Amino acid sequence: MRLQLKPDGRQSETALMIQRGVARLMRASGFAVLPEFTLASGRRADIIGIGAAGEIWIIEIKSSPGDFRADVKWPEYRDYCDRLFFAIPASMDTAMMPPDTGLIVADSWGADILRMTEAAILHAARRKALTLAFARAAALRLHGLHDPPADGF
Repeated sequence: MRLQLKPDGRQSETALMIQRGVARLMRASGFAVLPEFTLASGRRADIIGIGAAGEIWIIEIKSSPGDFRADVKWPEYRDYCDRLFFAIPASMDTAMMPPDTGLIVADSWGADILRMTEAAILHAARRKALTLAFARAAALRLHGLHDPPADGF
């Protein structure tokens, strides 16, 4: 059985395309990923991934220059990951992305990391809390796909 999450209506077609390509790249790189992950701060990360060794990446999707200019919340994500990336379509100017973040260019078929960022190691307590929240979110989403009426409990 192939399970597929339905878009929640907040993402543009371009953002969904980028999300798919980034998820494919990360999975091929050994990461488990979740889109639209709510952090303890209440902010929603576009994509969060956890690698086999526990490294946590957050990828902020920007579908257009206007999308990037309107976003003032992205620096807050640094407190919740080892590495922060922006993911953009190939049509966007890479020079406008902050140089101290990672950079990914994506389409619906895949993605490439153009710039790797230095790791900023998370505190152990925050890593544990994020890993637990990630696991719970993944399990609850999977259960909701298998048994949608159970979401109302």
